Amino acid sequence: MTRIADPERVLRLARAVVSDIVMYHPDLVRDGLANDDLFERMASELAEAREYFDERVEERAAHATNAWNRALVDVLVYRSKHVRSRIW
Repeated sequence: MTRIADPERVLRLARAVVSDIVMYHPDLVRDGLANDDLFERMASELAEAREYFDERVEERAAHATNAWNRALVDVLVYRSKHVRSRIW
């Protein structure tokens, strides 16, 4: 399989993968934000998703765009800003 190298496609894939996490695990996201333990609570889901992402993109492109971390902030955290949390 050819890995994705185009920066826009790398960013799009990262956002899609993280969006799937949010869609399939809304309770974990909500509870993780509310209790300020989001990344610990979702460690296994995020690790599995990260592995999927890493298998499909070129390492250099992923690193250059910081796509995974940007998707975590933009999709996982920011889109859940409606959740009551001590971190806001």
